Amino acid sequence: MIRRSITVLVVLLAIAGIAKSQSPAPIIVQPANAASVASTTSKSAATLNEVQTTAAAIKLLEQLKSANDEVLAKQKAALEKLDELQEAANQLQIFAKRG
Repeated sequence: MIRRSITVLVVLLAIAGIAKSQSPAPIIVQPANAASVASTTSKSAATLNEVQTTAAAIKLLEQLKSANDEVLAKQKAALEKLDELQEAANQLQIFAKRG
């Protein structure tokens, strides 16, 4: 008797599990009016965000350009100084060979 009731219980639980797993997921459909209003609002907000992002990017690029120009000026001055030192070293070598 107990064995039969356990078997029936297991079969019922199995059937309940199969029935639950095969139920389709609910489909949620948005109303037609809400979608058009939301898309218009999101498009204008996205455009405004893009403009702000673009302006910030341009400002950042201008700052980077000015910083790069400063670095290039320092490097040019250092290269000129190295060229002068190289010329002076060459002249010293020439004078050392003569003397």
